[in-house]
Amino acid sequence: MKEQKNFMKTIRFRLLVAALAVLLCGAIAESQTTDATAPVHGHAFGMRSPMMGFFAKYLDLTDAQRAQMKAVLQKEHATMKPQMQQLHQMQQQLKQYEEGTYDEAKVQALVAQQSQTLVQLKVQETRIHNELFQLLTTDQQAKMKELEANREARMQQRTQNQSSAPEE
Repeated sequence: MKEQKNFMKTIRFRLLVAALAVLLCGAIAESQTTDATAPVHGHAFGMRSPMMGFFAKYLDLTDAQRAQMKAVLQKEHATMKPQMQQLHQMQQQLKQYEEGTYDEAKVQALVAQQSQTLVQLKVQETRIHNELFQLLTTDQQAKMKELEANREARMQQRTQNQSSAPEE
């Protein structure tokens, strides 16, 4: 039973890593797709991604805010891109151990390295989110906090529903 829980935690961790990688790569890639001299529309600074477009619309961002946010993302692209590539390479290496000869010592070393890269990325992501948050007006910040609180409440409810469901 304990092994199964550890296995599930490992799977969840890998899914989280993959989701984080996809989100960050998407935001970074989108921040580079728009010409810096192009007019700022709903597609600026990664606004093509559904979530970024949602936030821009939900928070009613001004063109100036969108341009500032795009600039922040472009500035951070250079530091985050190599780490995202490194994370991808480590994921590919782990896949080789899943599908080939398993070497626990090498897998543990790779996962430890991967976790350090994730920590660095999470620190950078938090700093970037803070920079973006500071570009919002007080009303937009309040609206964002309310949205996040509602999201957290839904996640807690799902967790409670899953933990109260009978195990098979």
